[in-house]
Amino acid sequence: MSELLVAPRPNSCETLYSRAAQLAREVAAVIERIGSAVADVPETVTFLRDWADTVDDRYEFDLQPLDHLADRFDLSPVECDLLVLAGLPEVHEGVAGAFRAMNPNEEPWPTVGIAAVVLDDRANRSAVLDMLCAGPLIRYGLVQLSGKGPIFEQSMQPAERLWVALAGHDGWPDVLQRVHIGDVPSGLSHWVRTVPAQQAVRALASDEPRTLLVQSHDIDIALGRCAVLAEAAAIGMVGARLAPDDRHAIGLLAAHAAARNAVPLVVVESSDQVHTSWLSADDLAGPLVVCMAAGSARLSAHRPVMTVPIGPITPDDRRDAWSSVLPDLAEESENLAVQHPLDPALTAQVARDARALSLLGAQTFDKSAISALIRARAAAVLPAGIDLVSPTADWSRLVVPAKAETQLREAVARLTHQARVLGDWQMLERARASSGARVLLTGPPGTGKTLAAEAVATAAGTDLLRVDTSQVVSKWIGETEKNLAAAFDVAERTQAVLFMDEADAIFGARTEITDAHDRYANLETAYLLQRLDRFDGLLVLATNLRNNIDAAFLRRMDFVVDLPMPDVESRRKLWQLHLPSRQLHVDIDLHTLVHMYPIPGAWIRNAAIGAAFRAAASDCAIRQDDLIMSIRIEYEKSALPFPGAPPRRRNDL
Repeated sequence: MSELLVAPRPNSCETLYSRAAQLAREVAAVIERIGSAVADVPETVTFLRDWADTVDDRYEFDLQPLDHLADRFDLSPVECDLLVLAGLPEVHEGVAGAFRAMNPNEEPWPTVGIAAVVLDDRANRSAVLDMLCAGPLIRYGLVQLSGKGPIFEQSMQPAERLWVALAGHDGWPDVLQRVHIGDVPSGLSHWVRTVPAQQAVRALASDEPRTLLVQSHDIDIALGRCAVLAEAAAIGMVGARLAPDDRHAIGLLAAHAAARNAVPLVVVESSDQVHTSWLSADDLAGPLVVCMAAGSARLSAHRPVMTVPIGPITPDDRRDAWSSVLPDLAEESENLAVQHPLDPALTAQVARDARALSLLGAQTFDKSAISALIRARAAAVLPAGIDLVSPTADWSRLVVPAKAETQLREAVARLTHQARVLGDWQMLERARASSGARVLLTGPPGTGKTLAAEAVATAAGTDLLRVDTSQVVSKWIGETEKNLAAAFDVAERTQAVLFMDEADAIFGARTEITDAHDRYANLETAYLLQRLDRFDGLLVLATNLRNNIDAAFLRRMDFVVDLPMPDVESRRKLWQLHLPSRQLHVDIDLHTLVHMYPIPGAWIRNAAIGAAFRAAASDCAIRQDDLIMSIRIEYEKSALPFPGAPPRRRNDL
């Protein structure tokens, strides 16, 4: 092997183009020797030499991108020359034409044979062949061979857009979906000082091959952590969204990252496949960062892996994040951190939305406007069957027993005081107290469970995230968990009250496994149990069948609120609440209605509405007969016997 193979790399004062110019002169010399194979030999040789002579006057002196690439992939000087030779057609169409004239396949690229001849004074043909068959240029995809002929007739060309990147431009391959990491989020100064984060910083700054795994259900959160780590390690990151088993794309990303002296970052595309793919990165040089949701890819045991936790994030961190990105609302940062305990990466997104609207002449932003921006982002990712609504009902609309109302008010108070109790009083560590609040509403149909959930959301000053279980539950394996995960995530992000009616459909008791359906149903239950433990918002479940709820769910409920059928006094309040006093006829007898018809609040509401429309159609006030007819309809809808009409009073005869 020639001694030049281990010679030091060229001095950095040499330029990429001056090195290309030297190779162009050598190509011109080769053409002179094999002139019979090239048309217009004098013109081609003259062009190549003239172009080479004028290069130093046209381009700045900078070889750093090639140096970075050589260091990352341990390229020898000859291998660097091979890469530059492969990229020569990219510098000028005249150079590409010269190679097309010499290429037996008429392609505008140098062949392996031409490379062997040009580099003959640096390496013999066998050495060049080794480099282009099993060396790092081929192994890492820096140079690609094309053509079906003999090896020495095959064309060499650099990886897609790699030459543009080596020339100092931001060339990017079309096959890679680029991911921009973004600015460093505020509020993560405590996190970056944790031991795992500091270990990740040291790993990024080293050249050791290692995979740093940042897992999060929200890729924006994972990318925010990557931005913090990159700043702490004083390195760049270049990212793309890829399928984990796309070896070519991962190699191409690594090459472009190396040319930029950066660490490659792979955002794994989520897959609905039952079997996850292996991450094709075993032979990659240097560190690699992978952002993905849990279970999106499998990592090989042949490459060291370091998991980077995305937490912990304290209430103080969230408060600092809000005050930093929205200094005009610094006084509200405490309330924003409690009402919207977003990850700092997501806080920064909301702040960008607010600033963008301000540039359009929007009004000064207050806390309610920020909440609206958060809702707008969250609602965009909701699957079918989950609605984010603004509640209107308050405690005055809720007619329930005093004990039930007290429990509901205490549930709301937990959200208000949890930062103090869990953080300042350290109940999270001392008693392993759970954040958020979990409420189970039980009782017969029509007793106000949905209204209670809306009143709770109103009292909490937030929205109601209503889940239609009939649309969320799916027959497809894993789809139910995916839908519920989206609901939990949006509820945590917006701090909306998460309301699930007919909860026994998804929180039902586990059964003995007799077939595959039972097994997957139990898996859904297990997932929900784990997600409940991690939920830090206010969850309200409602069911008419308390006995059907799994015992493990009942143990996790902070409040089990029973809403029974209304008693006489409650029915009186409900009638008075729903009937318009100015449109009532004098024959209305609430005393009789209250005592004769023991019906739930929903029936009373429906009866009042039906009677009002009936009276409006007759252009008269609401009469007793209108109410009796509407009550009869409610009994018939429920297939229950109607108690009959009350006897007429004497003054009605």
